[in-house]
Amino acid sequence: MRLNIRKATLREWRREFARHLREQGIAANATERAVRGESRTHKTDGIYRATLRGDSTYTRARAESVAAELLNSNLRSEPGKSKLIETRKDVERGWRATSDILRAQGHAELAARIHRFVAQMSPPRTENEQLAHGVLERVRQERTLDASRRTLSSAKLPTR
Repeated sequence: MRLNIRKATLREWRREFARHLREQGIAANATERAVRGESRTHKTDGIYRATLRGDSTYTRARAESVAAELLNSNLRSEPGKSKLIETRKDVERGWRATSDILRAQGHAELAARIHRFVAQMSPPRTENEQLAHGVLERVRQERTLDASRRTLSSAKLPTR
């Protein structure tokens, strides 16, 4: 006999588990990543753990491939991008509807907090886009560090 558990079933189990925890007095929720504004991609456990240690050859190869594409100004679009964008639009619509309901019920501050949360969500990114963002951020940090070092080395320090 084979056990085949669908994603929808897992989500329901997660919600039920959180509900049971709350009944026991433990603060818990089962909010999906997309609703929290996260767009991380799934990795196998081995790749995930190796990436955390900085030892993932898979992640290193992907990052090098993306860096090469960036150097050639040719970052490829991934097939899941349109789905990510549609999901984000749905999530933002849901949050805005919730904000409107709260505002109408006299909870203006909570509605404003939701509005700020939506405005601060990072853009939905595919795995390649996340890697490209990381590579570009690393380059910016290196340039800033190099500029700081040059400034310090060219500054004349007072002598005693």
